[in-house]
Amino acid sequence: MKREKFRQNKLNKYRQNKLNKYRQNKLNKYRQNKLNKYRRAVFIVVYSTGKKGKIEYLILKRKHHWKGWEFPKGGMNPNEKMESAAKREVKEETGLVPRKIKKFSFSGKYLYKKKFSDRTGIIGQTFSLYAAEVRKGKVQIDKKEHSEYKWLRFEQAVKKVRFINQKKSLRIVEKWLKTK
Repeated sequence: MKREKFRQNKLNKYRQNKLNKYRQNKLNKYRQNKLNKYRRAVFIVVYSTGKKGKIEYLILKRKHHWKGWEFPKGGMNPNEKMESAAKREVKEETGLVPRKIKKFSFSGKYLYKKKFSDRTGIIGQTFSLYAAEVRKGKVQIDKKEHSEYKWLRFEQAVKKVRFINQKKSLRIVEKWLKTK
């Protein structure tokens, strides 16, 4: 009888210990997710159709957080819809107003290569892809984020943009525009 009670107590302690470890792991994961957040963002491939139907893409030379060429992109405001964010980012970063906007099913997630002081607790970014057609006009870049801009044909633009997810985004939009 004593032996059975001893076994039962030992089993209960084992189960309680296992349950506590499970709860602690769950709590740690929750805390980790709260601390290591991904910023929600949109990628917008901005293009213009010129004379003879030639398509040119607008790329910007980044100077804030990292250096290199990219297309307009940016974080979403709280409670902002993705399409609204895409339109806002095009206007903020280029001064141009989208005539047409298209959402693609391509999305992704990436980690930042370093920490940014203005993005405390943010370890990376998730994104959804959009394309925005604009009328080619005077581009007014945001001087805090970019130093220059270029309108380029696809072959040149895909060589200039720095990251693989941006190259893939550009290819997706180019393929869609060719079949349109």
